[in-house]
Amino acid sequence: MREAFRTLGGVLRSLRIYYGNRARRGVMDTLYRRFLWPGDLAFDVGAHVGDRVASFRRLGARVVAVEPQPALVLTLRLLYALDRKVVIEPVALGRESGTIELKLNPANPTVATASKEFIAAAKGAVGWEDQQWTKTAIVPLTTLDALIERHGLPRFVKIDVEGFEDEVLAGLTRPLPALSFEFTTIQREVAYAAIERLVRGAPYAFNAVLGESQEFAHAEPLDSQGISRWIESLPPEANSGDIYACIDPVLLKLAVAKSA
Repeated sequence: MREAFRTLGGVLRSLRIYYGNRARRGVMDTLYRRFLWPGDLAFDVGAHVGDRVASFRRLGARVVAVEPQPALVLTLRLLYALDRKVVIEPVALGRESGTIELKLNPANPTVATASKEFIAAAKGAVGWEDQQWTKTAIVPLTTLDALIERHGLPRFVKIDVEGFEDEVLAGLTRPLPALSFEFTTIQREVAYAAIERLVRGAPYAFNAVLGESQEFAHAEPLDSQGISRWIESLPPEANSGDIYACIDPVLLKLAVAKSA
């Protein structure tokens, strides 16, 4: 019962943080408007409580929300049950289909992970001292390729899965027009691997957003070596952010110019 109350408290905290700031919504929409047009398809992998789903829908996109945590699946269904352009996939993504053990943090559901290495890296790290993964759940596992077969090729994919980003991309065998994935300074090697995997399949250009700023860090897109060097240069207290990858580098340039 105590764990259930902690989970409820964590979900309510996330709803307050991610839906309670009107200015943040506007900045987020400005960023994603560079990648999505009305009628486009977007995947939100690691949808959490769905703030990116909400942004994509405000832009007129159709959304597949991918979220394996049972409490958050329920939350997403309550929020988007009446929206016929949102499909909720209650699964995790990886390099193959099956099942996987998900480590849950009831007090902070945004950091649930399928990566034991992520939890090991967080232990004792600056900014992660209070995080505890005290529950587990066995959840269905599928691949990006399988979701594309089911729903179509997305114009944009957001991936935020706490150290499992490269595993998600390992389940993809075709280029995506544009995507973002989270990185952390406690596991920079995951970002390096994801970047290397992407450029093996297509000539991506890169930019980055630090934390929840929703504004690009670079005036010009970087190549794979440039973005990797930038990640390496960050101090530990930078903590996390998102790498944006586009086959068309002009999208990244325009995003910088218009959000400045």
